Amino acid sequence: MAATDRKNLAAEVREFLGTRRARITPEQAGLPVYGGNRRVAGLRREEVALLAGMSVDYYVRLERGNLGGASDSVLEALAHALQLN
Repeated sequence: MAATDRKNLAAEVREFLGTRRARITPEQAGLPVYGGNRRVAGLRREEVALLAGMSVDYYVRLERGNLGGASDSVLEALAHALQLN
């Protein structure tokens, strides 16, 4: 895969996961609301990682478009956490 194709894929993954994360409130995900003012709409990265059962670092790598080596079970957990069908 060419470098520009990888950059485009990473940008698409980043946008997709970011927009899906923004659509879900902590209440919808069954999480307690803490921290008062939220800088981002929807779930924080830490909350998505918690719901998906993965480390925050690993989720951040995925959100940056680094999907290499991500197993089907990881992607399924992420889809479940983001309430995708």
